[in-house]
Amino acid sequence: MILPSLRRFFRAYGCLVTGLLLVVDASAQAPEQPDLPVDELRRFVTVFDHIRQSYVDDIDDATLLHDAVRGMMLQLDPHSSYLDEQAFAEIQTRIRGRFAGLGLEVTLRDDGLINVVTPLDDTPAQQAGVKSGDVIIMLDKQSVRGLSLTEVVELMRGESGTDITLAVRRPPFDQPLEFVITRAMIDVQSVRSAWLEPGYGYIRIAEFQEKTGRDFNEAVQRFVAKEASLKGLVLDLRNNPGGILQSAVHVVDSLIEQGVVVYTEGRLAEANAIFSASVEPTLTDVPLVVLINEGSASAAEIVAGALQDHRRAVVLGRPSFGKGSVQTILPIGNDEAIKLTTARYYTPSGHSIQAQGIVPDVLVDHHRLVALSGDDPMTEADLRGHLVREPVLPLDAQRDSKNSDELLGITHDYPVQQALNILKGFYILNGMLAT
Repeated sequence: MILPSLRRFFRAYGCLVTGLLLVVDASAQAPEQPDLPVDELRRFVTVFDHIRQSYVDDIDDATLLHDAVRGMMLQLDPHSSYLDEQAFAEIQTRIRGRFAGLGLEVTLRDDGLINVVTPLDDTPAQQAGVKSGDVIIMLDKQSVRGLSLTEVVELMRGESGTDITLAVRRPPFDQPLEFVITRAMIDVQSVRSAWLEPGYGYIRIAEFQEKTGRDFNEAVQRFVAKEASLKGLVLDLRNNPGGILQSAVHVVDSLIEQGVVVYTEGRLAEANAIFSASVEPTLTDVPLVVLINEGSASAAEIVAGALQDHRRAVVLGRPSFGKGSVQTILPIGNDEAIKLTTARYYTPSGHSIQAQGIVPDVLVDHHRLVALSGDDPMTEADLRGHLVREPVLPLDAQRDSKNSDELLGITHDYPVQQALNILKGFYILNGMLAT
């Protein structure tokens, strides 16, 4: 009874079902492959037929089949999804660093709500006050529960200049917080750099894009050209949602001489890969502090975990997000694709960060440094006739440091200042050991 129905079904819906037929044929020739479950296929065809004939509204067959694919992907994990033509085009644009929307990296929770991994730097979402860890419950008064991650992203995307209202839950607030955000074209600047102080550099990677590895090396080269005796470097990966795995490998490759950066394991042979340092490093002997927090995910965790395992850097901040899986974009024809989780990745020491994250070497919460008011104590400089102190640093070096510091808004960033103190400690201690 099932075979005629299946044959009619297969003939009618070629693109999706042709794949099933090929699997069935392959299983007949290769007994080690499990056969498709006939009873489950019969159930699917029965439900499909009931919907076509009895649902209150007429829904065309193509829509039903697309929805079936979406539902199948939705049940796998929070990061697998079906990408229609628009979503596929947008994800390709996103990799290049320019897209229209709010600037939010989000993921699907088990309860059907949407978790904010991080707002990207200098985007409408960040400027409106959305924070990592917020839980989106409504978009324009519509509940997100029951929607796929792709559907939620589509709702948040839109024409530049249009508004959308986000309702989020954020402890310890009892009532949801609402943000009215104006969509805009998002140009993500992957790498930014500045001098914290003469001799101490700061590099911020907001997201790992196609050119991140090259841009990171160029920033390092600028530091070395400006200050031949670079004393230390702060690498800021906070609120970095990840991106391209290869770009993360390139960054680590420029900081270590040899060894494994990351390895992946999956069911297919091509999903099992080892990524190792393979090029001449740009910077190997300069002390390094890496900043992470709960918004650091995926490729950012690869970088932090590799540098931590190789004892190349001190990792400082809060435990990271814990996304230890690799997604592969698999085109399925007609400008559509699926984003499928195909492997788990592991740090060089074999540590899986999935649902656990990278634990910093030094735990530091995010605070803002604020100068305390009060009377300044009297010092030698207040005494009449005191000797004038010769300036230690050239004025242009002081100006460069101040301007760069203000440009990135890190003057009162507590974790950055703690990282700088660690680097200064390294420099002082190394000087003591060398004498």
